[in-house]
Order: sequence, then C-alpha cells, then structure tokens
Amino acid sequence: MIDHLPDGVTPYKRTPTFTEDTMPAGLLKDHQTKEGTWGLIRVEEGELRYIVTDPRRTPSELVLSSGTPPGVVEPTILHHVEPMRAVRFHVEFYRANS
Repeated sequence: MIDHLPDGVTPYKRTPTFTEDTMPAGLLKDHQTKEGTWGLIRVEEGELRYIVTDPRRTPSELVLSSGTPPGVVEPTILHHVEPMRAVRFHVEFYRANS
C-alpha cells in the first residue's frame, strides 16, 4: 500500500464530512478512482478500516484514525472502507498539475 502522494499533484475536490450513518453505501463496496485521480482519506474522529482489494496489489488493510497518516488511494485501484465504530471522515482528491 502506498503511503504518500506522488510529487506534482494538487487538490481539486473534497467530499463533505461523512459519519458511519451518512457515508454513501458505495464506499462500503469495492470502487476506484479514475485514471490520474489520487485520494487521501482523512479521519477526523473515530476509526475507519481502509481495505485494498485490487488484484494488481497485495491485499492490505489499514486502520485509519485522527492520529494516523491519511489513507492514500491510488488511481484505478479497487478498495473500500468499513467504519469500526462511530467515525467522521472525508476524502480529498488530487490530480497531476497540467
């Protein structure tokens, strides 16, 4: 699992803050970002399990919290999240500078 964004990317979008009750159901199922789109999953409160399931990567998971670095989402790599209990988090999206 990658632990940092590459050089030369800039933020362009941020989701609202989600909770275990308001997070879109699609985040609980495998999904991916578009080609060239990176993400950072930032937990504001509580804990969130970040699971990479893409066959192009070694299966892995991280428990994210406000005290850990954000989870890095690679472009096109299948992943999903699972709230471990009450949680507040958001996702920031990045793309290469043009």
